[in-house]
Amino acid sequence: MSVFRTRFLPIVALAFLCALPATAAENLPQVTEDGLHLVPDSRLAVVYADPAADLSVYDSVMLLDAYVAFKKNWEREQRSRSAAAFAVTSKDIERMKNGLATEFHAVFKRVLEEGGYPLVDEPADDVLLVRPAIINLDVAAPNTPHSGQSRIHTTSAGEMTLYLELFDSVTGDLIVKALDRKVDNPARQGFYTWSDTHANRAAAERIIGGWAGILLDALNEAKFDNLGAGNAE
Repeated sequence: MSVFRTRFLPIVALAFLCALPATAAENLPQVTEDGLHLVPDSRLAVVYADPAADLSVYDSVMLLDAYVAFKKNWEREQRSRSAAAFAVTSKDIERMKNGLATEFHAVFKRVLEEGGYPLVDEPADDVLLVRPAIINLDVAAPNTPHSGQSRIHTTSAGEMTLYLELFDSVTGDLIVKALDRKVDNPARQGFYTWSDTHANRAAAERIIGGWAGILLDALNEAKFDNLGAGNAE
């Protein structure tokens, strides 16, 4: 799908942007090279959008598989603090990445379809194409076949950063690109809790579900705004 190959900052730079303090974030470019404008007061850390685009025309979503990448040196760090018999392997890494991509698709499908936006497999005039990536993935207690039901005492199950692009599925026009970092911290207040396979999955569902809800709200708000504009005429 070469039509959807767009120019964007290297993925490491994107992750860095998400961690910028508010004062530095204010210095982000107002307009990108591809003509997208910075959206102020967004529910995500960084959002750029085409000011002429209209999300209200989309009734269905074509969701591409999520690209998943662990944070830099994550595998090496895990191996350095685990006994050789329990160390994370390359196969474990691929299994976890594939599992998170599958979970991402399932959660987005559930949230969007319950909200009235079915997932489809073919482009059409009313279909929004969504291309997601999960980067800087950090799992506090990775589950492997060697570790059994390992549990770690920690304040967080981990973190991940979403990079999301929205396209018109027919023309391939880039409408929105967004970046958002989330750290799971159900314990809050600095208290420790146990992290294990079940905690990891619950944390992923919470974070991904929040992102899916934001996309659903954006689609609904666009339709509401368009309806209001039509009634005002």
